[in-house]
Amino acid sequence: MIGMLKKKTPTVLGIDISSTSVKLIQLSRSGSRYKVEAYAVEPLPDNAVVEKNINEIETVGDVIAKAFKKSRSGCKDVAVAVAGSAVITKVIEMDGNLSEDEMETQITVEADQYIPYPLDEVSIDFEVVGPAERNPEMVEVLLAACRKENVDMREAVLSHAGLAAKVVDVEAYAMERAFELLESQLKEVDEPTAAVVDIGATMTTLSVLNNGKTIYTREQLFGGKQLTEEIQRRYGLSFQDAGLSKKQGGLPDDYEPEVLKPFMDAVVQQVSRSLQFFFSSSQFNDVDYIILAGGTACIPGLAAMVQEKIGTKTVVANPFADMSLARSVNSAALMNDAPSLMISCGLAMRSFD
Repeated sequence: MIGMLKKKTPTVLGIDISSTSVKLIQLSRSGSRYKVEAYAVEPLPDNAVVEKNINEIETVGDVIAKAFKKSRSGCKDVAVAVAGSAVITKVIEMDGNLSEDEMETQITVEADQYIPYPLDEVSIDFEVVGPAERNPEMVEVLLAACRKENVDMREAVLSHAGLAAKVVDVEAYAMERAFELLESQLKEVDEPTAAVVDIGATMTTLSVLNNGKTIYTREQLFGGKQLTEEIQRRYGLSFQDAGLSKKQGGLPDDYEPEVLKPFMDAVVQQVSRSLQFFFSSSQFNDVDYIILAGGTACIPGLAAMVQEKIGTKTVVANPFADMSLARSVNSAALMNDAPSLMISCGLAMRSFD
């Protein structure tokens, strides 16, 4: 059994391994107030991670070690995540009188009924959700299974960096946990339905949450890398220089109208299309908020454009808005990276479940 679902965990670093970077967060908590104790972001070389699959263990491990050193954290226990598309989840009913150990034994024996892979190829976890509606003597149990290779790869890169994987979570659950930090910014609606659109380098993930609980997720190939590649092509830059220019500016005058604006239009189309998929597969026909996350969310004016074109209040994710920061944390850099740190922040919050 692995720690994909909620179980009490000592302090852990939240480390998000994406296609382009390693993002690290360590939190502490006093009462209901969180504090950022350590933070670092380090870029990954091209193709070290492709569509959330780790290709180069030593390379990724070295980058994690560099981020860990840069963060100056003393914590070596880590929570990492696998993509939602790599996980099978199913709700089953079990006898409510069983202990956790008895449930684990029974699930292990019966798991082949629920999982379409050989059991020696998967890692399994479970969580009791609550009493079953039809039979009060039974409980609903959320079963989660992931191919072992996805878990083993993450354990291997952390081990190479001198760290230990204490929790292997699911990105959607980490996002849901981090969403708790945004709810104070969404005060206008009771029990809001919010669409979190996480636009990474190559993948965009839509997570729809109703009253804080994830009710829908969908991944699609689209991301900020397309803008970087267009800058690279148009201005004859290396991919690395194109990425730096995208963040730091200094591009020719035609960049905004001829490169950036068409890309922003494409983002709006992707958000609209993702929402239409959600509406067509659920009883919902609207959401109260759109929350933009991921590095692309930082593009000036993007949230305003999404709000104008789709007609739904749109905000940029900042899970650290109400947090205090340790002296060693660069506040300007953290706020700049904040929209892309939702998953690592949600992973760090496993320390307090």
